[in-house]
Order: sequence, then C-alpha cells, then structure tokens
Amino acid sequence: MTGSRSSLHEWVLGGVRTLYPGYFALVMATGIVSNALFAGGHHQVSDALLGVNLIAYSILWILTFERLALFRQATWSDLVDPRVVFGFFTMVAGSDVLGVGLHLRGFSGAAVALWLLALALWFVLIYLAFGVLTFLNTAHGANVVHGGWLIAIVGTESLAILGALVAPGLGDWQQSVMVFTHMLWGVGLGLYGIFITLFAYRIFFFDVEPQDITPLIWVVMGAAAISTNAGSVLILTDTGIAFLESMRPFIDGVTLIMWAWATWWIPLLVLFGIWKHVVRRVPLTYTPMLWSMVFPLGMYALASQRLALAADFPPLRSISATMVWIALGAWTLTAAGLVFTTWTSLRTRT
Repeated sequence: MTGSRSSLHEWVLGGVRTLYPGYFALVMATGIVSNALFAGGHHQVSDALLGVNLIAYSILWILTFERLALFRQATWSDLVDPRVVFGFFTMVAGSDVLGVGLHLRGFSGAAVALWLLALALWFVLIYLAFGVLTFLNTAHGANVVHGGWLIAIVGTESLAILGALVAPGLGDWQQSVMVFTHMLWGVGLGLYGIFITLFAYRIFFFDVEPQDITPLIWVVMGAAAISTNAGSVLILTDTGIAFLESMRPFIDGVTLIMWAWATWWIPLLVLFGIWKHVVRRVPLTYTPMLWSMVFPLGMYALASQRLALAADFPPLRSISATMVWIALGAWTLTAAGLVFTTWTSLRTRT
C-alpha cells in the first residue's frame, strides 16, 4: 500500500514537472465548443461543458502553480525556449474564452475578473515571448510551420472579444476599453500578417516532413477564425464613439476576408492530416496539442454564427450549425484520448 502511494506520488510529480505549457488549450477548446453550442441554442450540452471547463481550468492553475513552486528551472526553461514559450498564451485565451462563457450566463463580475487576469498575463507574455524569439531563437530553433507562434494572435484577439463584451458594464471606463479592444483587434491582425507570411513561405517552398505536421498547424485557421469572431463582435457592439463608428466599413470588409481565409485553410489542413496519417502512415495518438486542433473547429463554428448576425446573412448559420457538431465530435474523441492515456499511464506506474 505504501509502495502504491509512493508510485502515485511520483507519477503526479512527473506529470507536474513535464506539464505542457500549452495545456490551457484544453480550456480553450472546451470553452469555445460550449460557447458555440450556447449560441446555437443547445444550452444543456453547453452548460455541461462549462462545468467541465471550470474544473479543468482550476486543476490546470493548481498544477501550474505547483510546477512553479517545485520545478522552477523547468518552468523557466520553457519560458525562454522559442519553441514552446508561445504555448503560455493558451492561459490568456483560455481565461478569455471561459470569461465569455460566464458572461453569456450573466456572471459579468467573474467575466471582468478573468479579462483583467488575461490582460495582465498578455502584457507579460507578449514582450517576453517576442524577446525570446528575437534574442534566443536560432536558425535551427523554433519552426514557424508548427503553428505555435500564432497562439499569440489567438490570445490577443480573445482579449478584444471579451473586452468588447464586458465594456458596457465598466461605467466611466467603457469608452476607453472599447478603443483598446479595437486596438487589440488591429494588433492581432498585424501579427497574423507577419506570421502567415512566414508560415506560407516555410510550408510551400521548403521540404515538409511528417513531424512538421502537428495539430498546432490548425492554429493557422483558428487565428483567422478568432479574428473574424472579434471583428464581428466589434461590429455588433454599439461603441457610442464617432471615430470607432467610422471604422465600421473597414471592419466589415476585413472580417469577411478573414472568414474567407479561415475557410480556405480547412480543406488544406485536412489534406495535410491525410498525407501524414494515411499516406505516410504515422499513427494517430493522443497528445495535448490535439486540443489546439479542436479549438479552431469550435471557433470557426462560433465565428460563422457571429458573422451571420453581423452581416445579416442567415446562410452562414447553417455552416455554423454543421461545424459545431464536428467540433463537439472532435472534442469527445480528444477527451476520450486524454482519459485513456491518463488511465494507461497511471496503471503502468501503480
């Protein structure tokens, strides 16, 4: 019995030490599927996923703080590694996506608190991550084709979305926050323009191996989808500021272009997966990065729903209605993989 407890303790500590920095993508994926289902009127399933998400969010923060306390060197190594530092932006996006889910249900105070937490994390990570990328990356270091760098865009746009939603309840701060959310939307678009250029150049003009095609590559579509979502939210929000209202035609056009761009990527990303797992016969196994594939599917569903409202174009709702069930199916399979992998690992150690 004592030996079993010791093995269990070692197993937990091992998991904490090697905790994937981007594991908050689980919160992002669960939250966005929940929010998309809520927008589609499927409130019971949405509420169940929200409950799962609240538990996952709490557990991941406990594990993160435990890792920081017990394995500071491992945490610091990830923070200064250009290959993984952008994974920490999942904390930003996960907090915002959860905040949107709570805001949809009337918990405005909790939504504001999560937005402020995400904003503080973003200010730290945005300059830390790009400092690491500038000064510590090498020619043989981080590879943009992995898609992880684009999570910075997802985190930035998620701040714009939740910020626009909570701004009306912030009193004297409302107009300042609305201007700031428009700025964040623009920053996200600028970063996307930089990274998508590098990404396309790398993937279309250099050799690509199966190990280059990871689930993170789906973030290239997810970043465009969340930019669409953010733009749609800005269009649907009454800012009360003449300067921002004058930007509406620009936001309208760019938002539609980003949705079209996200749509264009989906068949190609599916083709990449077929090439890796069918043509090159690489087995499909669970990895935490799979949550970064589920999130773009859910985000595309919600972005299509919001764009349908912003553009007053109902046909987009049918696309959203189909994609949300695909996203839920992907979430279910990934969750099953997580449970099976965790159970197998636990049985092996104990």
